Amino acid sequence: MFREIVIDGTRIGDDTDCYVIAEIGHNHQGDVAKCKELFKAAKDTCGASAVKLQKRDNRTLFTRRMYDSEYNSENAYADTYGAHREFLEFGRDQYVELRAYAKEIGITFFATAFDIPSADFLADLDMPAYKLASGDLTNTPLLKHVAKIGKPIILSTGGATMQDVRRAYDTVKPINSQLCIMQCTAGYPPEWEQLDLKVLTMYREAFPDVVLGFSSHDSGIAMGPVAYTLGARVIEKHFTLNRAQKGTDHAFSLEPPGLRRLVRDLKRTRVALGSGEKRCYASEINPIKKMSKKLVVSRDLPTGHILTQADIAMKSPGDGGLRPYMLETMIGRRIIKDMKADDTLLVEDTIPVANDADRATA
Repeated sequence: MFREIVIDGTRIGDDTDCYVIAEIGHNHQGDVAKCKELFKAAKDTCGASAVKLQKRDNRTLFTRRMYDSEYNSENAYADTYGAHREFLEFGRDQYVELRAYAKEIGITFFATAFDIPSADFLADLDMPAYKLASGDLTNTPLLKHVAKIGKPIILSTGGATMQDVRRAYDTVKPINSQLCIMQCTAGYPPEWEQLDLKVLTMYREAFPDVVLGFSSHDSGIAMGPVAYTLGARVIEKHFTLNRAQKGTDHAFSLEPPGLRRLVRDLKRTRVALGSGEKRCYASEINPIKKMSKKLVVSRDLPTGHILTQADIAMKSPGDGGLRPYMLETMIGRRIIKDMKADDTLLVEDTIPVANDADRATA
């Protein structure tokens, strides 16, 4: 089966570089100018493939009780949870402005849709892809709705069972073949032993026709290349300009130097994996010549001497002659010229001994 999706003209598959998404979420703090700074840094400083926001229709998404509940967190932007969320939410004008800016600087921009009104909002803006969060993996009505829009879907699987993942796959795939399934652990951040990167191997077997990814909530960069080697071709990392800023996501987000190194290391990982064919490179010739060994005679030997194992040594450099695996072949052959200690032993400097009688009279 062939794994491939195309996001905004970029093909993603087993043979491509990793598609790196800078997840801005609400790290923009409700400020369009700051959001543009994040877009610019993700593109120019870090080389990310895409930037992503989160879109919620807060009034319809939350119960009235949750919307009106007090919000006393140090990260709050208002006294109630609903007002806090509204402060951070961009509307149509801001999205249009940000879409134009992303196009101007040359980076793909899309968002997570947390509800059907938000999905329609994003569809009206012709977003090139849709992210669906782990919390909506079991939300089959939303999955179907977004699948019908016809754009690539990136689906996180945090907090899920394999049954949940299979149900989501079975919901989306018949409608929309452009699907990426992301291994994710919905801790913020999770413990290292909870990342479960080997799940990617299981996903490769279970879903041979979808692109795989890794939505990484850990605060480091080392796991990205590991995920790539296990088959992830989309990696999403939370992104900020300053991890000390106000907001729930900043602390486990990458700052520009970290995201830049992640993008760099992922590109190196693809190159370093190679084709799977074992070969010898030109850069190896001189070091191997210096370190490898050849067969030489261990002492001065006269013409006609029949070689024993004690007459042959293995010494560096391996700049010609016979390799050590030829040692047993040379034992018992007669040399046809005088040889000095450390002379390179060659097949043409010897002849086979005809028979045991010949060997005995030598």
